[in-house]
Amino acid sequence: MRRHVVVFAIAIASFAPAMQAQQAGTDGPYKVIKSARVGGEGGTDYIYADVDGRRLYITRNTVRAVPATETAPARDAIPGRVSVFNLETLALIGEVPGIAGNGATVDSKSGHGFTSNHPDVSMFDTKTLQPLKNIKADSGFAPDGILQDAYNQRIYVFSHPTKNATVFDAKEGTVIGTIDLGGVPEQGVVDGKGTLYVVMQDGEGSVTKVDVKTLKATAHFPFGDKGGSCNGLALDAKNHVLFAACAASGGLQPAVIGANGQPQPQRQLPKPQMVILSADDGHIITTLPLAGGSDGAAFNPKTMEAFSSHGNGTLTIVKEKSPTSFEVEQNIETMNGARTLTLDTTTGHIFVMSVERGPAPPPPPGGGRGPGAPAIPGSFTILMIGK
Repeated sequence: MRRHVVVFAIAIASFAPAMQAQQAGTDGPYKVIKSARVGGEGGTDYIYADVDGRRLYITRNTVRAVPATETAPARDAIPGRVSVFNLETLALIGEVPGIAGNGATVDSKSGHGFTSNHPDVSMFDTKTLQPLKNIKADSGFAPDGILQDAYNQRIYVFSHPTKNATVFDAKEGTVIGTIDLGGVPEQGVVDGKGTLYVVMQDGEGSVTKVDVKTLKATAHFPFGDKGGSCNGLALDAKNHVLFAACAASGGLQPAVIGANGQPQPQRQLPKPQMVILSADDGHIITTLPLAGGSDGAAFNPKTMEAFSSHGNGTLTIVKEKSPTSFEVEQNIETMNGARTLTLDTTTGHIFVMSVERGPAPPPPPGGGRGPGAPAIPGSFTILMIGK
């Protein structure tokens, strides 16, 4: 009984910051203004708004064939592809066949799109929506996050295991070089003037500052006890302010004795928060609570607002009142699992995506974690959020 009380107390402590964040500033101008149940099967990760081309790109990964069982019919294999939608109506425009990956991005000048496919990076034509080629990177490279830089028409693709970014020429689709980032990279942002910033997921979290001309890191900004499990990054380029969206900070949970009578490994206590810091020297300006663990962030320079999307189905909006003053403006409900986002800077609309899920199967008879709740076929949905 005592063990269960301790676990319950830990659960309350773990979720308290998120609960407080959801209670603060829930009324505000933003709401879900369109919900498009577009369907289609296959896993997703990042969502990308091509503001110039007025399109929305979502990678959908391969679904393997499954034979029939006594309780379920057979399922045919579904190949990977990139689904392309109208950014205004969310109607499907077409699909790039045969390529997928974690995310996609577009270079408007060359008309080339790229996906962080596995094990290579894929390049496609944005007009014909046909694949052009696969581009090999160094051994061990595992494409994940992807970013386009109009400053020099380059594509940056981030890799967890190699702790670096591979740089591609957007016109030719060739590898230019790699950047040693000194940590496990997640989201990157550019200032449009030759500087790249990348948030690090490992440890207590940090941001690496990169000179894109030399492909060298010029600074590392650690968060100390302010961050942890940081996945989202946004930039106010005018005022040189970074917004790092982190899922955990605040130390370790108290020791817990498991059912076998042995101490269980200590884990980081979740404390989702936005770490706001100087893009010049990395000093932390302030931190603000987030409504959930973030996996994406964006900044709108027209409204001076930063956005953070969360897997628990919430979105936090942070208002920049001045370069030194910030507040949580609003928290809204989106859709459970809608953890990544993209921003249309023309309309100010934010886009997230997720699927509906059925009930989770029971855990195995011997104990332990059971399989996750299955996605409901055809339930894939895109949400448009705006004022």
